[in-house]
Amino acid sequence: MNARTALAAPALIAAGLLALTGCSAYDSLVHKYATTAFDDRSAFEADAEVDASWIPTDATGITVRTSTLEDAADAVILLTSDSPLSDDCREVDRYSAPSWVLDGAPDPYEAETVFACDDWSVIAGDGVWFGWTPNSPEERGATSAG
Repeated sequence: MNARTALAAPALIAAGLLALTGCSAYDSLVHKYATTAFDDRSAFEADAEVDASWIPTDATGITVRTSTLEDAADAVILLTSDSPLSDDCREVDRYSAPSWVLDGAPDPYEAETVFACDDWSVIAGDGVWFGWTPNSPEERGATSAG
């Protein structure tokens, strides 16, 4: 084995292993996030690593993306629902933006207002809700200001 082959072999092995483990491992290692899908709210409540009480009871097709960095609270959720959010959520001016935008989510940068649901900011799309955390102190404070 020559020197060039010896140097290239570990890189090829690493690339092959990464390809075998799929996109989720790549996203976790390179982009520092993990994406999980849930069929409905019951599945979300049973297995999700984030708390989002704002999710409507009829929600389906729930996609959650969370940071893989230690102690990072960044998360986004996209779901399908025709139901309104709970009365605990209040519409306020938007001051925050998500760490990531999921395919099919409404554009958060076009939104002038959000629904502040505790630590989450949520916007509506065509039959979907898109939420992110953390939100800004101004948004978060609006839920307790009543």
